[in-house]
Amino acid sequence: MFIRQLSSGFKYLIESGLKIIAFVVQRMRLHFIIFSILLSLICFEHSGCKDNRIENKEKPNIVIIFIDDLGYADPGCFGNPLIKTPNIDHLARGGMKFTNFYVNAPICSPSRVALNTGQYPMRYKIHTRLGSAKYNRKHALADFLDPSAPTLAKTLKNNGYSTGHFGKWHMGGGRDIGDVPPVSEYGFDKSLLSFEGIGNRVLFPGDNLSEQSAELDRGNIIWAEKNKSTGIYIDSALAFIKENKEKPFYINLCPNDVHDPHLPEPSAVIKYKSFTSNPYEQKFLAVLEELDYQIGRFINELDKMDVLENTIIIFTSDNGPTDSPSYYKRKNYPENYTGELYPPGFTGVFYGRKKSLFEGGIRMPFIIQWKDHIPSSATDSTTVMSAMDLFPSLCALLHIEYPENLDGIDKSAALLGNPVKVSQPIMWDYSIALSERERPGNKNFISPDLAIREGEWKLLINTDSTDARLYDVVSDPGEIYNLIDKEPDIAEELAQKVIAWRRSMPVPIFE
Repeated sequence: MFIRQLSSGFKYLIESGLKIIAFVVQRMRLHFIIFSILLSLICFEHSGCKDNRIENKEKPNIVIIFIDDLGYADPGCFGNPLIKTPNIDHLARGGMKFTNFYVNAPICSPSRVALNTGQYPMRYKIHTRLGSAKYNRKHALADFLDPSAPTLAKTLKNNGYSTGHFGKWHMGGGRDIGDVPPVSEYGFDKSLLSFEGIGNRVLFPGDNLSEQSAELDRGNIIWAEKNKSTGIYIDSALAFIKENKEKPFYINLCPNDVHDPHLPEPSAVIKYKSFTSNPYEQKFLAVLEELDYQIGRFINELDKMDVLENTIIIFTSDNGPTDSPSYYKRKNYPENYTGELYPPGFTGVFYGRKKSLFEGGIRMPFIIQWKDHIPSSATDSTTVMSAMDLFPSLCALLHIEYPENLDGIDKSAALLGNPVKVSQPIMWDYSIALSERERPGNKNFISPDLAIREGEWKLLINTDSTDARLYDVVSDPGEIYNLIDKEPDIAEELAQKVIAWRRSMPVPIFE
């Protein structure tokens, strides 16, 4: 009996003790949680402690510098044989170059549509440059980009960005076409354009297209010499950034003074007479020098505003350098000039120029800088990327959802310094140009209608399957050796893909 009572009492002591211990532990856990919260709050109030979750919500700014008619080797860092471009080169040293970057057309309007929409421009019936109403009808062109198209600007604006476009537009408006949607319908809060757009714009005295634009009205007009236009666009962009400090910004900066005619300050040309005897090349180099200076000024101002470190800067061009037929006609050259006839601008090892599907018309210099996120002084020679890939890639970097129907694909890993190999091909069409003016001045640069690049292979072919040419553009970037007879199976596979793609587009195939 005594033993049973002792056992019962001992059991009671044990159960009571366990309850006490549980209570103490629970209280200790509660105090620990409270202590941890208080410590976190104390840390947050002092500069020595940071909350990474809040820092990660600071979205980076984005600037896309999209030059008009700048060749692959025009920047010094991509091989300019005559001059350096110190500010563009400095941008490259602070970031990464891509040597396999393509635009999606060899001419301005469709190239710009692809960049802004992330889609093949033919989907919107923009497959060569936009012109007059008569010209557009003749070439089965839309008069302007459909405002319902997805754009990077719309997506970023919907995610808290201030958005601005400064410089060349050429996706609707100009010549005799004034009834086009305003730039705001494409997602831009503010814009300052050139004569190839409607709204506030910079026009050039004595320029026929500028005078046509002025007659269309619709917006405030600034008359200025062409060599002053890039500075005006940059000043407007900087003012816009300062006015919208509470938001991250997205800027399209699109200078068009590198597009011919090249009209530098006369005094700026003198020093280049010792570089080249070609008077057109002298003017081009002077314009390129001024462009480089203005880009440097813009970046320095971003630094002064303390926004440069958190800004993604992309630099590229809309197509290869000019190849107008006029450069090959001696009657257009200055009196007493007897030198070699050739257009200005450099493509490096690449064959072809503007309005050509050979590499010189569509492979562009590409630089991206984002301090502390992208390797500096780096080069990616592996990733094959196109302008329409930038829309999804930038959104992926920002953790922002983007439309599912884009033709471009996410290559954000490559933008952060991790090269990628993607099996999806890139395809081009330039079959619609019916006049000599829309073809390269050098007849040798006139390419077949279609092109496709997949891996190391590039095929050019007409829509009727004639004039097929196959190149390994990794080992043969100058497109010298046509391997069509050595690799017939590869050629056939690529031909089927690109012709089927062309037939799927809402544009008639011209015979």
